[in-house]
Amino acid sequence: MRIRTLTLAAASGAALLAAGVLPASASGAVAPKSAQEGSVSAADLLAKVTSCSQISSGKYKTDDETSATIPVCGKNGAVFWKADMDIDCDGQRTTNCNEDRDPWYQDDTAFHQSDGKPLKAESLPYIVVPSSSSIWNYSNAGIKGGGVVAVIYNNKVEYAVVGDTGPTKIIGEASYATAKALGIDPDPATGGADSGVTYILFKNSKVSPIESHSAAVSLGDQLAKQFLANN
Repeated sequence: MRIRTLTLAAASGAALLAAGVLPASASGAVAPKSAQEGSVSAADLLAKVTSCSQISSGKYKTDDETSATIPVCGKNGAVFWKADMDIDCDGQRTTNCNEDRDPWYQDDTAFHQSDGKPLKAESLPYIVVPSSSSIWNYSNAGIKGGGVVAVIYNNKVEYAVVGDTGPTKIIGEASYATAKALGIDPDPATGGADSGVTYILFKNSKVSPIESHSAAVSLGDQLAKQFLANN
């Protein structure tokens, strides 16, 4: 679980500039996907979340040093929020997700694979939900580990699962694999998106096994169609 501060992010950027090194996104190393997942377009999903009926008792920050401006909103069959994307590289150690690459790295995730092991952030698209607090309790809203999420950015749709929990006051985080699929720089130290990411979480859904991305896409497409019909 990543807790990024603007100070750290700025320091990292300054160090990169001083060293004459650019983040992967600036050098074109991360190629956006050419097509969305599933049959429901980003535009159709976004058209259903233009206004917010707030269900959270308060609002969330996107980073430690920002103001709390992000509400959790309710719709028929789903909850959603619009925020940034910090990169979660927690779980199983891989080439790009480990202590050397991620200063916030932890070797576990809140929810586990069917074999009991932590999730694998580098290869599995998942998102992070804020840990339950007086602001909002995700489980009371019908959101559970393995639940399906439509993540939308730059006119692309990526289906992910609820895979980890984060700080009680911060929102807007997803795995390395989620970011990469959406064309966002997935580097856990310097990557992410400052804004423009929409997360639509489908209530009472569960992908089984949680580590099957193809199952998430199949169920996500079905639930996205229902979401359009019911809102």
